Amino acid sequence: MTLVRTLLGIPELRLRLRSGEDLLDREVSRIYVTELPDPSRYLSAGELVLSGLLWWREPGDAEQFVAALARAGCAALAASGADSGGIPDDLVAACVHHRVPLLEVPPDLSFAVITERVVLALAAESEGARKRLLSAAAEGASLPALLAHGATELGTDCWVVSATGRVVAGSAPGPPRPGTVLSIGGRHAVPWVLAVDGEPSPGALEVAEELAGLAGLARSREDDVRAAGMRVAAPLIRLLASGSADPATAFSSTGLGTDAQLRVLLARTPDPHVGAELLGELLAEHPGAVFVGEADGDAYALVETSGSWPEDWAATATETLSGLGPPRPAGPVLIGVGGPATVSGLRGAAEEARQAVLAAARRQRRVAVVSGEEIGVHRLLVGGAPDALRTALRERVLGRLLDYDDGQHTDLVHTVRVYLECSASPAKAAKALHVHVNTLRYRIARASDLLGVDLTDFRDQVDVYLALLIEG
Repeated sequence: MTLVRTLLGIPELRLRLRSGEDLLDREVSRIYVTELPDPSRYLSAGELVLSGLLWWREPGDAEQFVAALARAGCAALAASGADSGGIPDDLVAACVHHRVPLLEVPPDLSFAVITERVVLALAAESEGARKRLLSAAAEGASLPALLAHGATELGTDCWVVSATGRVVAGSAPGPPRPGTVLSIGGRHAVPWVLAVDGEPSPGALEVAEELAGLAGLARSREDDVRAAGMRVAAPLIRLLASGSADPATAFSSTGLGTDAQLRVLLARTPDPHVGAELLGELLAEHPGAVFVGEADGDAYALVETSGSWPEDWAATATETLSGLGPPRPAGPVLIGVGGPATVSGLRGAAEEARQAVLAAARRQRRVAVVSGEEIGVHRLLVGGAPDALRTALRERVLGRLLDYDDGQHTDLVHTVRVYLECSASPAKAAKALHVHVNTLRYRIARASDLLGVDLTDFRDQVDVYLALLIEG
């Protein structure tokens, strides 16, 4: 960074220090020339203010001018006494009082020369910082290491934050402090930004922009490494998606023990790449092993949870994804969670995740995350049966009732469903259907005749209700 001390060391400027010897490590961000008695409205922190003192007429005039520089946080005052008979004593005193370094400009030195040399010094420092960052990136510095380099060059802390609010990495612990936010390039469903503490100078802003670009490259490298790691689990992911083969044959590729507790997550989005990225973001800080992949148009994650799995994971994930700002994923985001299970139960956990996704779809929301624990066992049993068996059971149990409804244009199927969901209580079902209880009893009796069962018998009720759960 360019300091006041740096300017004093430029031979051709021949600047002479008049006050503020202990303030020479202040950073200079830009140069500003003024002859206004009170330049308050035009000043910015870190500026080197250059003045020919044309505003000075008599002792006492310096107080207002220097106080304005101090309030704005200017780095220093470079003044020429060529038109004021030298540097006025009250100017020196005011700079001492307000702790503003005072540099005396030689009477024969043009302000244009000073401006040019200061601008060149600032540009050289910015270019040097950018080259050092590029060198660190070329040496393969990780994102945290890159941010540490960036903080050194910027003289302030910086963080990379995802669109979900997760702090990916930072030069200091904790969340980012208010300051400047720069976009990090790349086509991602969950974008990243670079947050810089405070308001950087124009030169520092160029360095920050370079850092944001390098952070984007670091993310791309991490994506490539992650993709290579995920390829080892691709056969297992495909087996879980198919549901037709024992995944144990491919489980050894994960390197996990056969007694490991696992969960299967399924993300259904219009683009499976988006689903995979969203799963990766939600599981970025999970302490166990995570394998993410795509199969059959969906995204899957196999998560080792032997340590722990938050009971409120589904609710937290829903909240996180619902708060995701633009660009939002196109279409709904549905996630189902199955398990926990060991390798012997992985196929069942994957089916549980599929049923959870179907339950999420029934909620008709933009974002829905459902855990298998939220789904009734009866739904899981019906959902896990092969399609051919489900169709055959539905036809065998409900066939005559379905035909009757179609032929008579009635809705006995709906009446039976409501009756069973009301725990076979005629009074509750009649109230739910807005009919008289005697009408309800007549309809149930008619449905029992058609079905050839007794709808007041618990075992028959279970058979019929499970058949009703099968979509026609």
